[in-house]
Amino acid sequence: MKIGFSVPHMMELKALTQDWELAVTGADQTALAKWAEGLGYEMLQVPEHHIIPREHVELSGGFYFNALTAMAHFAGATEKMRVNSCIQLLPLQNPIVTAKALSTMDWLSSGRVTINFGVGWLREEFDILGVPFNKRGKMADEYVEAMIELWTKEEPEYEGEFVSFKDVAFAPKPVQDGGVPLWFGGDANGALKRAGRFGSGWMPFLTKPERIAERLDFIRSQPDYGGNLNEVSYSMSSGAIGEGHVVQESDWANTKKSTQEILDSLGWLAEQGVTWSGVASPGITSLQEWKDHGQWVAEEIIPAVADL
Repeated sequence: MKIGFSVPHMMELKALTQDWELAVTGADQTALAKWAEGLGYEMLQVPEHHIIPREHVELSGGFYFNALTAMAHFAGATEKMRVNSCIQLLPLQNPIVTAKALSTMDWLSSGRVTINFGVGWLREEFDILGVPFNKRGKMADEYVEAMIELWTKEEPEYEGEFVSFKDVAFAPKPVQDGGVPLWFGGDANGALKRAGRFGSGWMPFLTKPERIAERLDFIRSQPDYGGNLNEVSYSMSSGAIGEGHVVQESDWANTKKSTQEILDSLGWLAEQGVTWSGVASPGITSLQEWKDHGQWVAEEIIPAVADL
């Protein structure tokens, strides 16, 4: 199992964000990414929303990056660390533009990009951006197919309801064979089928850890399963987030676990099929305390779970 790196103040989510994080700047985040790479962290993930309706701000906050822009920045600031999203809202941007952004990023970073797509849950965000919420699943399928075509074919051609092209050139291609590795976030059957058909990774959000193995069986039982899903990302702190970003109690997000309890929890998650995780941070009050925790995880947890 591998442990991902989380930069403070990527969002202002009530369930997770601590008050001290609000003073963390972009310059701080850039320095932290470089610092974390030196400690051996292998991946940094960026959440995304484009605009938050006022009624959702109390729980969701209004502070989010454009994931692709932030991923490109962190890829440029580091030399070995992979960059990913958690999640990038696939239906809310033209897939040709998304494909070009990702292939450019992958080419410039020498193949250090993974993308974790989701179809979104915030209907009002779709309404504001003029994207049909009820068609987002079909749009996502077409968008992924079109991007794979652009990344892998010398003469790409695609005809769909939402995206079409032919007689075009598309370069640079991603450095990685087969294109940028695709993960998919979500819990509905449609999201899991999409992950199995196209993806190499799945990130559950509302799925309880006790059901991860069962849901992986569902993914792999589908007739169009592509056979490539080998990564599952579940951060222990995500247990504190419920549907609609409500705050909920969860033993997984317990910040007072002993080292052995953390290792036991990560070992159990590995048995369920989880390959990437994160350790919930304790009651931290400053950036220095956050760095101390990150260093402790790098020294005590990452080596201990490397063979899980």
